[in-house]
Amino acid sequence: MRIETYGHEIEVTPALREYVETKLQKLERHFDQPFEVRAQLGTRKPDYLAEANISVAGRTLHADASAPTMYAAIDVLADKLDRVLLKYKDKKNTIQRDSVRAAEIPG
Repeated sequence: MRIETYGHEIEVTPALREYVETKLQKLERHFDQPFEVRAQLGTRKPDYLAEANISVAGRTLHADASAPTMYAAIDVLADKLDRVLLKYKDKKNTIQRDSVRAAEIPG
């Protein structure tokens, strides 16, 4: 997994970059194949904003979060991304399972 972190009108410090990478590492457990995460950190007064796009198997999944602190926004973003990936994985597995069942039905 490759994580790219950048700021929108804020400087991304090494501590913030490391925190984002630490939080998003748990997303790797959902897929064996490599994928890319682009995280954008910024402010939308009075809150901090964290957004991310995940590129996996030709699809782009998006999530965003805002909170009173940047670290809280990153935490919420990581949870949302986890749910988005699980939903995508479940949908992908359902489609594959249905296609296998359709192939097994004698016609």
